[in-house]
Amino acid sequence: MNKTIAPLDLSWLLFETPAGTTHVGALMLFKKPRGHPAVVREIVEAYRAFRPTPPFNFVPELVGHGAPHFREVNDWDPYHHVGHLSLPAGSSYQDLLRLVADLHEPMLDRDRLLFRCWIIDGVPGGRFAIYTKTHHSVVDGVSGLRMLYQGLSSVDERVVPEPAFALPPVTRTPPEPTPLLHKVTDTIRNVVSQAGAVNQISVGMLRKALTKAIGVDPKGSLPFLANHAPTNQPLKQGRSFATLSLPLEEMHEIGHRFGATLNDVAATIVDAGLHAYLADTGEGFPHRLIAMIPVSLRNDGDTTVGTRASALFVRLGEPQAAVVERIQQVVESVKVAKEELAGWSSDAAMTYGAGLVGLAVLGASTHVDQLTPPVCNLVISNVPGIKEARYLNGARLLGIYPISALAASIGLNVTVSSYNDHMDFGFVANSSAISDVAALAEHTLLAYQELKAAAKAA
Repeated sequence: MNKTIAPLDLSWLLFETPAGTTHVGALMLFKKPRGHPAVVREIVEAYRAFRPTPPFNFVPELVGHGAPHFREVNDWDPYHHVGHLSLPAGSSYQDLLRLVADLHEPMLDRDRLLFRCWIIDGVPGGRFAIYTKTHHSVVDGVSGLRMLYQGLSSVDERVVPEPAFALPPVTRTPPEPTPLLHKVTDTIRNVVSQAGAVNQISVGMLRKALTKAIGVDPKGSLPFLANHAPTNQPLKQGRSFATLSLPLEEMHEIGHRFGATLNDVAATIVDAGLHAYLADTGEGFPHRLIAMIPVSLRNDGDTTVGTRASALFVRLGEPQAAVVERIQQVVESVKVAKEELAGWSSDAAMTYGAGLVGLAVLGASTHVDQLTPPVCNLVISNVPGIKEARYLNGARLLGIYPISALAASIGLNVTVSSYNDHMDFGFVANSSAISDVAALAEHTLLAYQELKAAAKAA
């Protein structure tokens, strides 16, 4: 069976390069149960015995045989797609992160299924990990994380459920047949709507550029109005990865004190942490950073193939702003950008996100982006998580850290997701731009502690 590749998903395949890979992943960290020494081996054997289901059994065909499409295949190599590794004795948690960064670097083989996972034993503290990556053309961050959770158990029992790549495909009731006249009018309406959206977006971007040119700060979503930061160096293949976990309820309380959401709190401390890191490395950035903040357009429970998302491009805090002033600046910037996006239809919002990403990737591939303002300086994303604990073969899931893609000379992506009682941060960096991403994570933690102290004093 063949499935046509949607335009946005096709762009993830067409624009991918060895330095700008477009797969997304996650690191899941587990605590081994006592008295169960074979826990990891049993998971490996069980995973290799399952068979991939759509969209994980898709192989892309971009040339020949009609329009670009996914071809569904039945054969697969379980030893390639489900790896089993073990850290040497005496390894540290940082050794695990370096290994995951190395596994995250290479492109997925287009002639094979578009996913791989590794079960990694020997993690210090009686733990093991699972790192998985899947091409962005078949899942986005939201649907991918939902499926990872579906592949775990809600009870502490020695059971290995179907992993994400082998879940039963979502079945949907086919829609009622649409009369030909309605199909034609709907097509015309969609074309007109898309054209109107492109026109609206283009005019808005031009107006903001002119506003900035005359020395007035524009408002709303601000793509291609960022100043070049150290994070905007051309992408190299090397990746670095770091993690951070913060108490979820405490973050809620801090946000409440300042009229901020969890996203605002995360953006504030990442912003402060990055400015502090750059100053500490002698590359202090004298401008406000602009962050791309993806916005999911999925309904609850939607795990269909492909990407359904748009994006905000939000100006963050002043470089030297105190932490209270910084979070107030972030809250205001996000609010205005959200109000702007809320005025568009879902299709227009997707057109906006896809079009801007496409322009940014085109600029990077031609190196024009080194002469013009970058689309943004970094990406900060929040992928919805769950409150309930999860288990795998009796092992408790301790944390799940998203590992996203880097593209278009945007050399830092910080993706957060809540699990149980904490918020897990995954920092992915272009290692030629951010040489010590662990130090960046530490600066982010220090910024959080400063914000926490300010909230208590407020």
